[in-house]
Amino acid sequence: MTGKLVLSALTASTALGVGVAPLLVALKEGRSGLKLCDFENASIKTWIGEVPGVDAVALPPELAAYDCRNNRLALLGLRADGFEEAVRAAIARHGADRVALILGTSTSGILSAEQAYRERDASGALPEWFNYRTTHNTASVGAFVREYLGLRGPVSVVSTACSSSAKAFAAADRLIESGLADAAVVGGVDSLCLTTLCGFSSLELTSPEPCRPGDAARDGLSIGEAAAFALLEPATGAAGEIVLAGWGESSDAHHMSAPHPEGRGSRAAMQGALQRAGLQATDIGYINLHGTATPANDASEGAAVAAIFGKSVPSSSTKGMTGHTLGAAGGLEAVVCALALREGLLPASVGTQTPDPQIPIELILQPRPATALRHALSNSFGFGGSNCSLILSREGAA
Repeated sequence: MTGKLVLSALTASTALGVGVAPLLVALKEGRSGLKLCDFENASIKTWIGEVPGVDAVALPPELAAYDCRNNRLALLGLRADGFEEAVRAAIARHGADRVALILGTSTSGILSAEQAYRERDASGALPEWFNYRTTHNTASVGAFVREYLGLRGPVSVVSTACSSSAKAFAAADRLIESGLADAAVVGGVDSLCLTTLCGFSSLELTSPEPCRPGDAARDGLSIGEAAAFALLEPATGAAGEIVLAGWGESSDAHHMSAPHPEGRGSRAAMQGALQRAGLQATDIGYINLHGTATPANDASEGAAVAAIFGKSVPSSSTKGMTGHTLGAAGGLEAVVCALALREGLLPASVGTQTPDPQIPIELILQPRPATALRHALSNSFGFGGSNCSLILSREGAA
């Protein structure tokens, strides 16, 4: 990466609330937003991270064809923290055709298809209101956000499972570096649906209790939803800027739903991020783990982190606060790292009670100040071995 990109605006809406303010309070307090699952009357005993107020969101009449939970969640997120206004100001600076849009999602608008199937007629035909292209389709959220914001630059939607929105940052950097855009809106949106809840339950990956990342007795994840966005523009080098310093991607293709036991792919992604950022392992002051709280994931990631960083870097998974937000996780946890850098804070691994002694890394059990924090690494690893690591840095820090 030849030129750093500043996160000139950011926002995140999670189970903790709409916008970064409730997220930051929870990060400082070590508080969870998980609740017992009651979504769509699902008969699954598990805990979820549901964003409040999504069903009350109304899309503009001219964009009504895009109406689905995922796009309502996207709109809720765009309207928080002055993010929409920041993007429109960037359009005025750069031109609508020079601002790219790259988002990550996995479930997209699948809930709308689930609801449509319940309304099939006697012949099996789906109801007339259902439009696959503008709702269920993975590209729907990109098309909706593009039209809503009036963007005319390159647009793409990444769907690589849980690494999706982390990869959006890497893709945006490549676009800007190649001269195809001057700025980019990046992030991820993923909403709750029964396909996800029942699918992970069928794999025996959901926990009947709030998830416990890295815990010796961890027994599965908690599914969540989120909308997280960042505006990337060329950095000025001003003190205090939070920049995308580096990224690394890999694909280990070890198994459809299980990580490599030694974390070979995730290790390659982290090493790639360090190399691109021009940093050493000892420069990293905080790691936001992928940390899903499943036995295999946490052990694999722990082995990879230990191989590069030893036990010297404070680490945590914030999925015990928000749930695993799937395709939105990379974007959300990049925002978490940006807040940690800005505020001088080490977030806790909420839900963890007894760290697994077989995972030789330092898990943060209580939030604590870190005024000298300069570089943070965020991991996002998806099914099929699709891995991405991001490094965010605070410019001008000692």
